[in-house]
Amino acid sequence: MLAQASSRTGRLFMLMDALRGHRRPVTAARLAEQLAVSVRTIYRDVQTLIELGAPLEGEAGLGYVLRSGFFLPPLMFSEDELEALVLGARWVQRQGDAGLTQAAANALNKIAAAAPADLRDNMANMGLWAASYQQEAVNDVDLGPIREAIRRQHKINICYSDEHGSATERLIWPIALAFFEGKRLVIGWCELRSSFRHFRCDRIKLLTVTKLRYPQHRSALLQSWRRENAFAEDQ
Repeated sequence: MLAQASSRTGRLFMLMDALRGHRRPVTAARLAEQLAVSVRTIYRDVQTLIELGAPLEGEAGLGYVLRSGFFLPPLMFSEDELEALVLGARWVQRQGDAGLTQAAANALNKIAAAAPADLRDNMANMGLWAASYQQEAVNDVDLGPIREAIRRQHKINICYSDEHGSATERLIWPIALAFFEGKRLVIGWCELRSSFRHFRCDRIKLLTVTKLRYPQHRSALLQSWRRENAFAEDQ
Protein backbone atom coordinates (compact mmCIF):
# COMPACT_ATOMS: atom_id res chain seq x y z
CA MET A 1 0.00 0.00 0.00
CA LEU A 2 1.34 3.42 -0.94
CA ALA A 3 1.96 6.07 1.67
CA GLN A 4 -0.60 8.89 1.66
CA ALA A 5 0.49 11.86 -0.47
CA SER A 6 1.58 14.94 1.45
CA SER A 7 -0.25 17.39 -0.82
CA ARG A 8 -3.28 17.39 -3.08
CA THR A 9 -1.15 17.87 -6.17
CA GLY A 10 1.05 14.96 -5.15
CA ARG A 11 -2.04 12.82 -4.57
CA LEU A 12 -3.38 13.63 -8.05
CA PHE A 13 -0.03 12.69 -9.51
CA MET A 14 -0.13 9.34 -7.69
CA LEU A 15 -3.72 8.73 -8.80
CA MET A 16 -2.72 9.23 -12.45
CA ASP A 17 0.10 6.71 -12.01
CA ALA A 18 -2.30 4.24 -10.41
CA LEU A 19 -4.81 4.61 -13.25
CA ARG A 20 -2.08 4.09 -15.83
CA GLY A 21 -1.30 0.76 -14.18
CA HIS A 22 -4.77 -0.66 -15.00
CA ARG A 23 -5.87 -1.56 -18.51
CA ARG A 24 -9.39 -2.39 -17.37
CA PRO A 25 -11.75 -0.22 -15.31
CA VAL A 26 -10.70 -0.08 -11.66
CA THR A 27 -13.10 0.77 -8.86
CA ALA A 28 -12.78 3.77 -6.59
CA ALA A 29 -12.59 1.39 -3.63
CA ARG A 30 -9.55 -0.36 -5.05
CA LEU A 31 -7.87 2.96 -5.88
CA ALA A 32 -8.61 4.24 -2.39
CA GLU A 33 -6.98 1.17 -0.86
CA GLN A 34 -3.94 1.52 -3.12
CA LEU A 35 -3.43 5.21 -2.30
CA ALA A 36 -4.44 4.99 1.37
CA VAL A 37 -7.23 7.56 1.04
CA SER A 38 -11.03 7.47 1.31
CA VAL A 39 -13.36 6.53 -1.52
CA ARG A 40 -14.88 10.00 -1.32
CA THR A 41 -11.41 11.48 -1.91
CA ILE A 42 -10.99 9.31 -5.02
CA TYR A 43 -14.32 10.54 -6.40
CA ARG A 44 -13.32 14.13 -5.80
CA ASP A 45 -9.84 13.70 -7.29
CA VAL A 46 -11.18 11.90 -10.37
CA GLN A 47 -13.50 14.83 -11.02
CA THR A 48 -10.57 17.25 -10.66
CA LEU A 49 -8.51 15.26 -13.18
CA ILE A 50 -11.41 15.29 -15.65
CA GLU A 51 -11.69 19.07 -15.29
CA LEU A 52 -7.93 19.33 -15.97
CA GLY A 53 -8.37 17.44 -19.24
CA ALA A 54 -7.49 13.86 -18.32
CA PRO A 55 -9.42 11.45 -20.65
CA LEU A 56 -11.01 9.30 -17.94
CA GLU A 57 -13.92 6.99 -18.71
CA GLY A 58 -16.29 5.35 -16.24
CA GLU A 59 -18.40 6.36 -13.29
CA ALA A 60 -18.82 5.85 -9.57
CA GLY A 61 -19.64 2.22 -8.69
CA LEU A 62 -18.46 0.82 -12.03
CA GLY A 63 -14.84 1.88 -12.16
CA TYR A 64 -12.55 4.18 -14.11
CA VAL A 65 -10.08 3.68 -16.93
CA LEU A 66 -7.59 6.07 -18.51
CA ARG A 67 -7.76 6.07 -22.29
CA SER A 68 -4.58 4.90 -24.01
CA GLY A 69 -2.20 7.39 -25.57
CA PHE A 70 -2.60 9.95 -22.81
CA PHE A 71 0.46 11.77 -21.50
CA LEU A 72 0.58 13.44 -18.12
CA PRO A 73 -0.33 17.15 -18.41
CA PRO A 74 2.75 19.36 -17.98
CA LEU A 75 1.24 21.08 -14.93
CA MET A 76 1.11 17.79 -13.01
CA PHE A 77 4.60 17.64 -11.52
CA SER A 78 5.89 15.77 -8.51
CA GLU A 79 7.53 17.88 -5.81
CA ASP A 80 11.03 16.89 -6.96
CA GLU A 81 10.20 17.64 -10.60
CA LEU A 82 8.77 21.03 -9.69
CA GLU A 83 11.85 21.93 -7.66
CA ALA A 84 14.10 20.94 -10.56
CA LEU A 85 12.14 23.10 -13.01
CA VAL A 86 12.01 26.17 -10.78
CA LEU A 87 15.68 25.92 -9.80
CA GLY A 88 16.69 25.47 -13.43
CA ALA A 89 14.62 28.46 -14.55
CA ARG A 90 16.06 30.63 -11.77
CA TRP A 91 19.59 29.65 -12.82
CA VAL A 92 18.83 30.52 -16.45
CA GLN A 93 17.54 33.94 -15.37
CA ARG A 94 20.99 34.75 -13.94
CA GLN A 95 22.99 33.92 -17.06
CA GLY A 96 22.85 37.34 -18.72
CA ASP A 97 20.97 36.26 -21.87
CA ALA A 98 18.02 38.65 -22.08
CA GLY A 99 15.99 36.37 -24.34
CA LEU A 100 16.42 33.28 -22.17
CA THR A 101 15.87 35.32 -18.99
CA GLN A 102 12.47 36.46 -20.23
CA ALA A 103 11.63 33.00 -21.58
CA ALA A 104 12.38 31.40 -18.20
CA ALA A 105 10.18 33.92 -16.40
CA ASN A 106 7.36 33.36 -18.92
CA ALA A 107 7.61 29.58 -18.54
CA LEU A 108 7.30 29.79 -14.75
CA ASN A 109 4.34 32.15 -15.07
CA LYS A 110 2.57 29.79 -17.47
CA ILE A 111 3.09 26.82 -15.15
CA ALA A 112 1.86 28.80 -12.15
CA ALA A 113 -1.20 30.13 -14.03
CA ALA A 114 -2.34 26.63 -15.06
CA ALA A 115 -1.42 24.83 -11.85
CA PRO A 116 -3.60 24.03 -8.82
CA ALA A 117 -3.41 26.49 -5.93
CA ASP A 118 -1.22 24.31 -3.71
CA LEU A 119 1.31 23.84 -6.52
CA ARG A 120 1.44 27.61 -7.08
CA ASP A 121 2.06 28.09 -3.35
CA ASN A 122 4.91 25.58 -3.47
CA MET A 123 6.50 27.46 -6.35
CA ALA A 124 6.23 30.83 -4.59
CA ASN A 125 7.69 29.51 -1.32
CA MET A 126 10.34 27.19 -2.70
CA GLY A 127 13.59 27.36 -0.75
CA LEU A 128 15.93 26.69 -3.67
CA TRP A 129 17.81 29.58 -5.25
CA ALA A 130 20.49 29.87 -7.90
CA ALA A 131 23.49 31.74 -6.51
CA SER A 132 24.45 34.96 -8.27
CA TYR A 133 27.97 35.86 -9.37
CA GLN A 134 29.81 38.89 -10.62
CA GLN A 135 29.07 39.28 -14.31
CA GLU A 136 31.62 41.23 -16.26
CA ALA A 137 32.12 40.86 -19.98
CA VAL A 138 29.65 37.98 -20.30
CA ASN A 139 26.85 40.43 -21.06
CA ASP A 140 28.65 42.05 -24.01
CA VAL A 141 27.38 39.60 -26.66
CA ASP A 142 23.72 39.10 -27.53
CA LEU A 143 23.28 35.34 -27.55
CA GLY A 144 19.93 35.50 -29.35
CA PRO A 145 21.42 35.45 -32.87
CA ILE A 146 23.77 32.61 -31.89
CA ARG A 147 20.93 30.52 -30.51
CA GLU A 148 18.91 31.21 -33.67
CA ALA A 149 21.86 30.17 -35.86
CA ILE A 150 22.17 26.93 -33.89
CA ARG A 151 18.47 26.18 -34.37
CA ARG A 152 18.59 26.97 -38.11
CA GLN A 153 22.02 25.36 -38.62
CA HIS A 154 23.39 28.54 -40.16
CA LYS A 155 27.03 29.56 -40.36
CA ILE A 156 28.18 32.71 -38.54
CA ASN A 157 31.05 35.10 -39.16
CA ILE A 158 32.88 36.28 -36.06
CA CYS A 159 35.81 38.52 -35.23
CA TYR A 160 37.51 36.70 -32.37
CA SER A 161 40.29 37.86 -30.04
CA ASP A 162 42.58 35.40 -28.29
CA GLU A 163 43.93 35.82 -24.76
CA HIS A 164 46.69 38.12 -26.08
CA GLY A 165 44.24 40.39 -27.92
CA SER A 166 45.13 39.17 -31.42
CA ALA A 167 42.02 39.17 -33.63
CA THR A 168 41.11 36.73 -36.39
CA GLU A 169 38.11 36.43 -38.72
CA ARG A 170 36.34 33.10 -38.47
CA LEU A 171 33.48 31.40 -40.31
CA ILE A 172 32.08 28.80 -37.92
CA TRP A 173 29.27 26.28 -37.75
CA PRO A 174 27.74 26.78 -34.28
CA ILE A 175 26.37 23.56 -32.79
CA ALA A 176 25.95 24.38 -29.07
CA LEU A 177 26.28 26.98 -26.33
CA ALA A 178 27.84 26.03 -22.99
CA PHE A 179 26.94 28.07 -19.91
CA PHE A 180 29.32 28.26 -16.96
CA GLU A 181 29.32 30.58 -13.98
CA GLY A 182 30.72 33.79 -15.38
CA LYS A 183 31.58 32.41 -18.82
CA ARG A 184 29.76 31.19 -21.93
CA LEU A 185 31.29 29.25 -24.82
CA VAL A 186 30.16 28.75 -28.41
CA ILE A 187 30.99 25.25 -29.61
CA GLY A 188 31.40 24.98 -33.36
CA TRP A 189 33.33 23.79 -36.38
CA CYS A 190 35.85 26.41 -37.44
CA GLU A 191 36.50 26.58 -41.17
CA LEU A 192 39.78 28.43 -40.57
CA ARG A 193 41.19 25.65 -38.36
CA SER A 194 39.27 22.77 -39.99
CA SER A 195 38.37 21.40 -36.57
CA PHE A 196 36.06 21.93 -33.62
CA ARG A 197 36.80 24.96 -31.50
CA HIS A 198 35.35 26.58 -28.37
CA PHE A 199 34.96 30.34 -28.44
CA ARG A 200 34.47 32.47 -25.34
CA CYS A 201 31.53 34.78 -25.94
CA ASP A 202 33.23 37.75 -24.25
CA ARG A 203 36.03 37.51 -26.84
CA ILE A 204 33.67 37.74 -29.82
CA LYS A 205 33.97 41.36 -30.94
CA LEU A 206 31.73 41.22 -34.01
CA LEU A 207 29.18 38.64 -35.12
CA THR A 208 27.15 38.24 -38.32
CA VAL A 209 24.71 35.41 -38.95
CA THR A 210 24.72 34.21 -42.56
CA LYS A 211 21.90 32.47 -44.41
CA LEU A 212 24.25 29.64 -45.35
CA ARG A 213 23.39 26.25 -43.88
CA TYR A 214 26.35 24.19 -42.88
CA PRO A 215 26.70 20.98 -44.89
CA GLN A 216 26.28 18.43 -42.07
CA HIS A 217 23.35 17.99 -39.72
CA ARG A 218 23.93 19.43 -36.26
CA SER A 219 23.20 16.13 -34.50
CA ALA A 220 25.96 14.43 -36.52
CA LEU A 221 28.37 17.24 -35.69
CA LEU A 222 27.53 16.95 -32.00
CA GLN A 223 28.25 13.24 -32.09
CA SER A 224 31.62 13.88 -33.75
CA TRP A 225 32.44 16.55 -31.17
CA ARG A 226 31.56 14.21 -28.29
CA ARG A 227 33.76 11.49 -29.74
CA GLU A 228 36.70 13.84 -29.67
CA ASN A 229 36.05 14.33 -25.96
CA ALA A 230 37.98 17.59 -25.92
CA PHE A 231 36.72 20.73 -24.21
CA ALA A 232 39.33 23.46 -24.43
CA GLU A 233 38.49 26.99 -25.47
CA ASP A 234 39.95 28.32 -28.70
CA GLN A 235 43.18 30.26 -28.09
